[in-house]
This record gives sequence, C-alpha cells and structure tokens, in this order.
Amino acid sequence: MNWPYELQIGWRYTRAGRGGRRNRFISFISGVSVLGIALGVAALIIVLSVMNGFQKEVRDRMLSVIAHVELLEFQGQALPDWQATAAKAKQNPAVVAAAPFVASQVLIARGEDMRGAVVRGIEPALEAELTPLAAKLNKEGPLTRLRPGEWGIIVGAELARTLGVREGDKLTLVAPSGQVTPAGVIPRYKQFTLVGIFNAGHYEYDSGLALIHVEDAARFFRVDGPTGVQLRLNDVHQARQVGDQLALSLGGEIRVRDWTRTNANWYDAVQVEKRMMSIILTLIVAVAAFNLVSTLVMTVTDKQADIAILRTLGASPRSIMAIFMVQGALAGVLGTLSGVALGLLVAFNLDVIVPTIEWALNTQFLPASMYLISHMPSDPRMSDIAPLVLISLVLAFLATLYPSWRASRVQPAEALRYE
Repeated sequence: MNWPYELQIGWRYTRAGRGGRRNRFISFISGVSVLGIALGVAALIIVLSVMNGFQKEVRDRMLSVIAHVELLEFQGQALPDWQATAAKAKQNPAVVAAAPFVASQVLIARGEDMRGAVVRGIEPALEAELTPLAAKLNKEGPLTRLRPGEWGIIVGAELARTLGVREGDKLTLVAPSGQVTPAGVIPRYKQFTLVGIFNAGHYEYDSGLALIHVEDAARFFRVDGPTGVQLRLNDVHQARQVGDQLALSLGGEIRVRDWTRTNANWYDAVQVEKRMMSIILTLIVAVAAFNLVSTLVMTVTDKQADIAILRTLGASPRSIMAIFMVQGALAGVLGTLSGVALGLLVAFNLDVIVPTIEWALNTQFLPASMYLISHMPSDPRMSDIAPLVLISLVLAFLATLYPSWRASRVQPAEALRYE
C-alpha cells in the first residue's frame, strides 16, 4: 500500500496484540478504551432517543386537544369580528385552519361532587378541522350532538369517572362571575346534558376539560361572541415563529399565544432536562475518550526503542507525533462508530427489546394504570447524533495530543542506551 508510513505504523500499533505479555496488556487497555467510548456514545444515543420519544408522544397527545396558536382579545372580551381576524390570519401560508372559541374556568357539579375544569366553547364543524380529537369525536358522533340552545356538553373520561356520570346525565356548570341581584351577588349556573365522553390520553385534559357549543358558551359566560380564534399550522415546530409573524401582521389589539408559551413550564422543563442529560452523558464519553491517554502513554513507554530507531532512520519529531496521533484517532473513530451502530440498533428496536426484558424479569416498566404511556417510545434524530459523533471524535483527538507530543520528544541516544 502507498499509504504514508505514519498511518501504517499507527494502524499496526493499534491492532498489535502479539509480541509478549506487555503488548497484549497494552492491546487490552486499548480495547477497553474503545469499548468505553462505544458504550458512552451508545448510551447517549439511546437516552436521547427515549427522551425524544417521550417528548413527541406527550406533545402529540397535547396537540391532539389544543390548537397550535390562539388569537385573543387583550381584555378577555369578544372579538369585534372573529371572521375577519381568522381570514387575515389565514393569509399566512403556514396557517391551514381556523376556528372560533370561548374558554373559561368553571365548577362542574354532579350532586355533592364538584370539580374545577376549563370549558371551551367550540364551533363543531370548524373544530373538526382543527384538532385530531375533534375530528375523532366528529367521526364517532358526539361532536355533532353539540347544537346551539340544547346545552349539551362533552367531558374527559377521567372527569366523567370522578363525577360518576355517563351519557345522558345532567351536569351543573357554575360560572366564575356571579349575578348581581338586590339580595347581593349570587352564583350563576346552568344545567347541561352530557352528550359524549372523550379520552385524549393526556391526564390534564381528560380530567379538566369540557366542550360545549360556542353559542351556548357565549350566552353562559355573557359575552357578545367568540373571545378568540384557534389556528392550526402545517408545521407544529414553527409555532413560535408563526406566532411572532401574526403578532406583527394583526397589530397590537390581538394577543397571540402559541402552544409552547401556553405550556411553557412543560416545554422549558423538557428542553432543560434534555440539555442537562446530554451534558452528563457527554462527560461519560469524555472519561472514556481520555482513557486513551493512559493507553498511549503506555504505548510510548513500550515503544521507546522503535521511536529511537525511526528517528535515526530520519523520521522527524512531527512524524513520530503523527504515528501516535493516528493510533489514538483510530481508536476514537472505531469506538465512536461502534457506539453509533450499537446505539441506533437498540434505539430502533426498543419496541422489541423492552418487552423481552419485561417478560424475562416478569415486570412492567411503565404500567398503563400509572403512566400516560405504556410502552417505551424512541425517536432517534440526526440533529442529536451528528453533534455527538463530532464531540466524541474531537475528544478522542485531544486525548492523543500530550502522549504524542511526549513521543516526539524522545531522544534516540537516551532510548537506545540500555538496549
């Protein structure tokens, strides 16, 4: 082969396992370093894939119930002309659907049981184009039973279970603002008929959301019409950017709120948790990468005579340094690529691996009765893997610098004195 001799010698040192007990020990230490890098990289890929999977699962369930962007009147009153606002918002190419709504907190009572909830007044025909939950309810029938003036209501499965109700039962809604009478302020309430129960798979909405017709909501909360417009986008990840664009185009009279700001605590917590987990696991990769230092130091000590002979044959200090950098870099590349392969293999097959482990241990990691998700989701992303590979390779390269520099400083006369 016509490769540079630095590369050939570095490759030979990397795979050398013969030549005595000491060489075999050095080869073993080198193998452990490669294995450490591989396991660190694989662990980081698997953990980030699982976190991405959980984030995607919860986000999808959340966005099956709520809109991507909401347009609201600043004072909480009805929009002067919600159709005009919706039409102007739909001029943005990212907006694919719009629907009016009225939302407020209420108390829902059934006998002596009373629970707080958010009631959302919707237009059934338009809402079916906005959220997957509404589309499902429209297909199954409950959404079509919300008719103006009939005072029908749809509640989440957990809320229905807590109140002990089923379809056809009566529920009493108590408005947050009372009615002023000569006798003082008295609560304002209205009886609704339960016409449907939904199961979104998200506890927050299943236990605290109710749907009624938008006209009934306007009459119950005593507003002149819809208090906001909900929007669906063609790309959920662009919600913040589109929200900022709509805020500029609609002017200062409309308040724009996207789903990442509506659920800011959850969204920010997920981002911080993922970032911190990445840092922690990257430190594991760094520890494994810097194990190469001890491997190369031992190799340099063992190859003193070889270095001296190469120097006497005309090899420059830079060439000597390159030989050991090649050895360390090859170990880093081998460990990184092996880790990526192992990590992706596990990440793409978690749906098989986890049930097998659960069967072998006779346990269940995510009981359906306790968690929203009963399976281990996984979502490997190139945006996570590419930086990880780069960081691992850079750390492995940095680990080779000092031992390689020490090798280049070896003096032939001193090294050969006792040979």
